[in-house]
Order: sequence, then C-alpha cells, then structure tokens
Amino acid sequence: MEGLFIHAVLRGLVGRLPLRTLGWAFPNEGTAALLLEGVGNLVLRYRPPHPLLAVEPGRLEGEAKTPFQRLLEVRCKGRLLALEQLKLDRVVFLEFEGERGFVDTAPTRLVFEPTGRNANLILCDLEGCILGLDRAVSRAVNRYRELRPGLSYTPPPPYQKLDPRTLEEKDLVPLLGQPLAQLIKNLDGVGKELAAELLRRVQLPPQTPLAPEHLPVVLEGIRSLVAQPAGQTGPSGLQQIWEEEAEALRKPLREALQRERKTLQARLLDYQQALERLEEAERLRGWGDLLMAYASQIPPGPLARVEDFSGKEVEIPLVPGLSPIQSAAKFYQRAKRLEASAEKALEMLPQTEAQIAALEAELARLEALSREELRKESRRLRERGPQVGLRLRSPGGFEVWVGRNSKENDLLTRMAHSEDLWFHVQGLPGSHVILRTQGRPADLPDLLFAAQLAAYHSRARGDKNVPVDYTPKKHVWRPRKAAAGQVLYTQARTLFVDALLPEGG
Repeated sequence: MEGLFIHAVLRGLVGRLPLRTLGWAFPNEGTAALLLEGVGNLVLRYRPPHPLLAVEPGRLEGEAKTPFQRLLEVRCKGRLLALEQLKLDRVVFLEFEGERGFVDTAPTRLVFEPTGRNANLILCDLEGCILGLDRAVSRAVNRYRELRPGLSYTPPPPYQKLDPRTLEEKDLVPLLGQPLAQLIKNLDGVGKELAAELLRRVQLPPQTPLAPEHLPVVLEGIRSLVAQPAGQTGPSGLQQIWEEEAEALRKPLREALQRERKTLQARLLDYQQALERLEEAERLRGWGDLLMAYASQIPPGPLARVEDFSGKEVEIPLVPGLSPIQSAAKFYQRAKRLEASAEKALEMLPQTEAQIAALEAELARLEALSREELRKESRRLRERGPQVGLRLRSPGGFEVWVGRNSKENDLLTRMAHSEDLWFHVQGLPGSHVILRTQGRPADLPDLLFAAQLAAYHSRARGDKNVPVDYTPKKHVWRPRKAAAGQVLYTQARTLFVDALLPEGG
C-alpha cells in the first residue's frame, strides 16, 4: 500500500481524535478491524502480499484466530489517542489509552507496517518495547533491524525524498533537465500505481525532460494527487478482504454439507447394491429348495450336484461342516436377509435421492449468499451449538443420540448423563445409542426404538431377532489405553429386535 493512500485514510481520522474504541473483530488470520465509535471499522490487513489500511462502515465480525490476535484483543484497549504516519512512509503508529478496571490495561502503541511482502503488525508499550507481533524478523532476514518480543522497536531505515504535501515550485528547479520519471521516483509516498496516476493527470510521458513550462502542470498534478489519490489499491484490497471473509465463513458450512452429501451418496450406493443382490437372494433360495428336495440323495462332500426342477444339473457349494438340510437353512437365512435389505432399499431410495437433491440445492444457495447472510447463517449455527452424532426423538419424546463413528461413540457416551440409557448391539461392532432419560422411566416403545437404532447402525443391519444390550451410562466405562469407542459395561438387560430402521429414525 502506497504512502499517499495511507495519508488519505489517516487524514479523515486525525481531526476526530481521541476516538472511543468498541473492540476488535478479526475477519481472518491476517486482518484486524478496530471498531471506532461514530466512524466504523479501521481495517488493518497485515499479512503479505497485499496489506491494507482502510475505513469500512458498519460493524465487522470475527473472533480472534491466532495468539497474536488474542493479544491485541486483551492489550489494545481504551480510547485511540493518536494516529501518526512516519513521514509518508508505510509505517503507522496507533496509540491506545488503556483501561482502568478490575485488572487495569496499560497504554500501548500499535505499529502497522503495510510494506508489501514484509508487512507486519507490532504491539509495543509506550517505551517502544515489543510485546508481541504477527511475524518475528531475525538478523538473518534483516541485517538492519531485528523484531521480536522483548526488543526495542526499530523503524525502517531513514531516507530523504521530496514531501509532496509541502512541495513548492522552487523545490523542483534542481530537477530541470531530468526525466519526469526521476522526479516521481523522488516523491515520498508515491509508488508504481500513484506514479502511473500522476503521469495520467499531467499527460506527459515518463521520459519527458523537465522544462520550466512543465513545472506548474507537474506541481498541480502532485497537489491533486495529495488531495485525492486514486487507483485500485483501496477498493480492490477491501473487496479482497470481504471476499476472503465470505469464503472463510462459507468454507465450514460448505464442508458440513459436503460431508452430509458424501454420507448420503454412500448410503444410496448401499441401497442400489442391495437391489442388485436380489438375484443372489433368488439363487440362494433356489439352492435351499433343491437341497431340501434331494437331501437324502446327496453324498458327503463340499459340493452337491443335483438336477433343478427343469432337469438341468446344478452345482451347490455346501456350507463346510453342515449337512445339506443345515446348509439349506443357512441359504434361506441369507436370502431372507438380502430380501429384507432390498425391501428397505426400495423404501429408502426415493427419500435418499430427495435428500441429496436438497443438499445440492442448499450448496448452490450457499455459494450465492452474501457476506452478511453468511454471518447470520454462521451465527445461527453457533447458537445451535455443535451437533455430534445423529439426533432423533423416541415415541415418548426422549432425545436419542446415535454415534456415527468411533470418535462420536466415545464423545456421546462421555457427554451422556449418568442415568441416561446406553444401548449397543451384542457382540458386534456398531453405534453407541443414548436414550436421554436422565433417570426418568422409559416405556417399552422408547426402549425398542433405541434398540432398533443400535441394531440398524451395526454390522447386524437387516438381520432378524438381534440381541441389543442396554444399561444406565454409569455402568459403562472405557478401559485404560482402549481405543475411542471401545467400552466395557455391566448390569445390562437385553432386547431382541429386528435390525431395521424404526419409523421416525
């Protein structure tokens, strides 16, 4: 950011000092916004490569995201007493009065250096000792000065240039005969962008040798640049900050929707595969029928060779260690499980496709939301709090939590009240399910609802008559050094349920 742009921003504020501060906002990790009463936000973008100082109306939001931002929030308090630019260099000093209270906050000085790739923000006490900064600078990086907590702040090296604010025609006389570009190079606070703007205003090529008749035109152009610097740095820099803030707000919302979509897409694939496996169920049931019909004629061995009901020879792999009758029972059982899964898939496919379509629409809506709308959406989700696991309601109105992975299982079990009821399928991997009774009596429909959820969200999904254990959470514990979600429990009772998704689940 060029010096004259900084001067223009400060010029609008210095006459109104001292200004009451109303706290800090941090739109992202490289931007701090000081809320000034009656002014708006004094925005300091202090991370390379495009630092910025600007005043933005309204009230920005954003919590501290780095240790340095938390230090600013705690130490830079009280009225803003002074705003000063070092010559027209890219160095700005902000002096804070401090606050008296239960714990007094001492006065501080904030040094903002919007110097391109070396941009930095440095917090000092009034004696110049550095209390904290965004980026430490070692001697290996800068031989002239070292910046780190505990050292005295050293400004950038001094220089001699023409001050465009006080420039007179006589000050330009020594430059007669030299190219206009040389004069511009010696102007304090003017970089590439303002140099191009000045050339546009004076309507002279940069290599024009300065003649006496040029001086009034050039001087008028310089004065107009001081009064009203123009260019793209201010607006584009602000716009970039707002875009970054909007993206920072949008990213977690987008990722949450994408995770949910991924889960639903995986579930949809499971349903489609369940339908495809109906042919397998039909084959298994046919094998069972043939084994039952020819059981007495099948010799021992791994394969049964029999004729099907159309006269064609069929090879049937028998279950090792079981008789043909027992193998047939196993085939019937597997076919029944596949058919139940397919039946459930037929019911859930349209719902899941509709849910995915709704998520796609929500993702599209999210990308179109403005910065202010994204703030409201983020605030609404924060007020609702983090949601771990599935949250459902039992028939009797109790809240039911379902863990979707080992970390959620572990967290939900630890979050549960000691008198909540904990459910888990017996002897198989699956979800921890919490029925939030908090010691109140639960009716059988509530218990069956939670038990079915535990069975459905386990490896027994689709089976019939699945045993599910339940016990108060106080009887569940995680053994020392056990992985997340691995627990032991006592004093459990057992319910036998079909591992199908209950109505309302």
